Order: sequence, then structure tokens, then C-alpha cells
Amino acid sequence: MSDPYTVGQYLVDRLRQVGLGHLFSIAGDYTIRWVNGYVGPSPIAVIEEVNELNAGYAADGYARLNGIGALCVTYSPGALSAVNAIAGAYAERVPVVLINGTPDIKKTLTFEQTGFIAHHFISGRETDAQAFEHLTAATVRIDNPDLAGMLIDYALTQCLTERRPVYIELLQDIVDLECEPPRGELRPARTMSDAAGLKESVATIAAMLEKASNPLIWVGIEVDRLGLHEQAETLVRQLNIPYVTEFLSKSVLAEDDTLFAGVFDGQASSAEVQSLVEEADFVLALGVWLTDLNSLGWDPRFEKTAFVSFDTVKYGTYFWPQVALAHAIDALTTSGVARETTPLRAVTPPAPAPPDPAAPITYTGFYEVIPRYVDENTIVGSDASLNYFGSLLLRVPTARAFFAQPSYSSIGYISPAATGVCLAKRSEQRVMVFAGDGGFQMSAQCLSTQTRFGLDPIIFVVDNGVYGVEQWLADPSVFRTDQPFYDSCYLHRWEYSKLAAVFGCQGWKVTTYGELDDAVRGALANTSGPSIIQVVVDDKSLPVNAEWKKT
Repeated sequence: MSDPYTVGQYLVDRLRQVGLGHLFSIAGDYTIRWVNGYVGPSPIAVIEEVNELNAGYAADGYARLNGIGALCVTYSPGALSAVNAIAGAYAERVPVVLINGTPDIKKTLTFEQTGFIAHHFISGRETDAQAFEHLTAATVRIDNPDLAGMLIDYALTQCLTERRPVYIELLQDIVDLECEPPRGELRPARTMSDAAGLKESVATIAAMLEKASNPLIWVGIEVDRLGLHEQAETLVRQLNIPYVTEFLSKSVLAEDDTLFAGVFDGQASSAEVQSLVEEADFVLALGVWLTDLNSLGWDPRFEKTAFVSFDTVKYGTYFWPQVALAHAIDALTTSGVARETTPLRAVTPPAPAPPDPAAPITYTGFYEVIPRYVDENTIVGSDASLNYFGSLLLRVPTARAFFAQPSYSSIGYISPAATGVCLAKRSEQRVMVFAGDGGFQMSAQCLSTQTRFGLDPIIFVVDNGVYGVEQWLADPSVFRTDQPFYDSCYLHRWEYSKLAAVFGCQGWKVTTYGELDDAVRGALANTSGPSIIQVVVDDKSLPVNAEWKKT
């Protein structure tokens, strides 16, 4: 007689079926039975993280490349420690599954009826679920084996459909109970569009594309989140129009394409890209999100831009609701709209002269040198810091080879997110990320997980001793004077490179371009674990494309 099919196995099988290959987990007594008894023997690899926030960031990075990510934590102290990571994934539409191991029903009822508290309880069975219900696309509690399959399927379908996190409470006493096995495969729900609105909006856009003398395509983040890369590229090829991306969508399409003009992020963009956008007489924005960090010092030109995003089309005073981006792209492609060859002016600035190897490193000089180490097999990431500006201008030749969190912008995200990206990438690819020193101090334990599992990201910690981007946002004038920064922006200085000895990886501290070259070459040769390169720059150093902000 075969063993009965259980709820714990159901969840594993469904996670595997939707594409999960790795589960980030922190040990907890409410989760240990499921993780060790069901996930451990399965094809899903368990990646034991050092804290829940880093696990959430790692799952987020993994999901951006893999299509879905997951972490398993224990009730309240574990789950609530992951709130910030899940909030970021929700804001940026990243499909992450949070599995929260929860006290059994007897402990719950005893607490609620008598006040006898089982460890991790705060105020009963609703506490954690209420914390996550506004940060997830679905919040379910698996406390009945007969409902388990339906609830798990609902949550995972919502995750795939909305491309947002979901929350699953898995009671410790439910894991081994018998249930029906899964039926069929889970798929995203159908995308819906209003037929009349789709037809009218596409006809209007097609007419403007044919009429415009200097059109431009602005490729946004929804193209990536909804998996529309091929469709968008087909339309770009058919229209033969130059395209830009936003920082949120950097490298959604390949940046070595002849039609790619650059990243447009307001006044942080190159002068050539700003000129191209200003001179365009019609802009087709596909899946673009407008945020203060991708419209820096620039007012959107609504009168000449058709925004196809958030299931609507907005163009000047026109508004068509319930028009899906996927359907709009397909309809434009099949409409036959096309143009004669559009000459694309050179927008790539000339390569800077090689720096003096003995010269001290500046923010601008660092990002002028880094391109020599980025090739078609490099995945690049940037943390919320002044590195946003430098990496914005950095050409990444391969599609889907850049990741950051510029909408939610949680400082400290990028280094642990690199853990997940390393596990989701192709074997020939190498991960290279840029962190500020303040952000890295928040999540430095990621080096432990990366060393433990033999992952080999190269982490540049730009060490200027301050929360530079916070000072820049509040008052950038001090970067041009001898005035001090705000007291709250100063950091306690670390010897970041020496953390390599603590965690068992490799590290370098560099102050000149010659030392930087030696360190990067050494890091590229190190494939057995992470490399940390401490890049010392002056605290008043700014990337060149951040100097526009005066007040």
C-alpha cells in the first residue's frame, strides 16, 4: 500500500510545477517538518539563509530572473522580519511566495480561549495575515486538509497572474494530513481587454506613429514583468524606431542593439538621450511606470506620449480603460503599421581616456572604468545609492542582465538579491553588483550564505563613509562646498574587505585605478565564492550625471 498523499507534498509539487528550483529558508520549529520532510527530498534545493530579510531579498532576486521565487519562515518573528522584502516585491511586481510556518490549531485555540501563550504568538491567528494582506496578491491560511489544494492553487495562480507576492500560512499539524493530489497545471488567469477600447486606442497610436516625423519608443518595466520581451522586440523591429528604456526597465531589451538609444531618466540621462526625448514628436511608452526616480528633474510630456500601462491607454486627453499591454502590442504588430528607415543619431558618448593607474578613484571615474569588465555574460545590479546614477549610464549588452529596485528603493537590497540571481542565472553568466557602504552594512551577512553555497558574485562596496544619496536627495549643495553632511548621513567606517576573512571568501581594498584593475581581475578569477571589493572614494565625489541637482 502506498503512503497517503499529504498537504505538505501538495505544496511542494505545486511549487515545483510553477518553476521553483530553490527555496530560501530559515530554521524554525513551526517549519522544520515541512522543509526537512518534504522540500528536502524533492528536486527543490533548500538554501538556508542567515536572516529573513536577506532571504526575502534573495527570493526577490531569484524571481526576477526565474519567474517565481519563494521563502519559508516561522511565525511572527520570522515572517514579520521579512515584511520589508515582501513590500518591495509587491511594489515592483515580483512574484514571491512567502510560506509562514504557523502554530497548530490546538496551540491557537488554547491561546485564544485561555490566554496560555505558545511562543511567537502576538494576538492570535490573524496577526501575521493582517500584516501581509495589503502587501500580497493573496493571503491564505491552510488549516483544513480538504481546502488545502484549493487555497494553495488560488494563491499560486494569483502570484502568476498578478506578478506579485502571495502569503501562505501552513499550520504545523496540517503538513502530514491526507488530501487529494493536484489536478492539471496552474497557469495565469486570462488577460482581458475591452475590444472597442483596444481597437480605438491602437488605431489612434498607429495613426500617430505613421504621422510622426521623429517618433520614439519608451520600453518600460511591465514588458519584463509580464514576459513580453519577444513581442516588444518584434514591434520595435517592425516599426524600425529608436527606443529608450527607463531605469526600472534597464536592459529589458539588449543594449547593444542598433535601435537602442539609451536609458531615459530625466536629467540623470545622458545629454544625447535627453535631446532625443525632447525632440521626439510622438513617444509610445510601453509598460512605463512614472516615479520620481525615473523622471528626475523632468516633467512628463503627456500631450505627445501614449502610455500603455496598468491595463489602460492614456494619450493626452484620451483615456481607454481595460486595454492590456500584451493585447495592445500584438494589435499594433498585426495592424501592419510600419515606417521607412529612421536614422538613429549616435548617442553613445566617446570612450574616456584610460585613467592614471596611480590616481585616486572617483565615482565618475569608477563607472568610466567598469565597462571594460562587463561583457555579454555579465549580469549587473545596483543598490539604492549614488550607484543608481553610475549604473544608469553603464551599457549592459545582454537582455535581462540588469536588476535593481529603483521604485521601492530599499537600501541594502542588492547584495542579498545577488544570492538569488546567482542561483537563477545561466552557468556561463557572472553577477556583478554595486552597493553603497551604508546599504551593505544593512545586509552584509549575505556573504555567509554565498560562501556556504559556493556562489560567486562580485560585490563592489563604494566606500565614501556617508549615506550619500540621502544627502543628495535632501541637500546636494554640500557636495560642492566644504560644508559638512547632515550628522545622520555619516557612517561608522568598516574595513569591508576584511569581512572576507570572517565569512571565508575573498576581499580587496582599492584606492587607485591600478589597484581596482588588479582586484577585478582577481575577483573574476575567483569562482569558488563571493568577492568583495571595497572601493574607497572621497565623500564629496558624485557621479557626473548626479551633478545637475543644485538644491
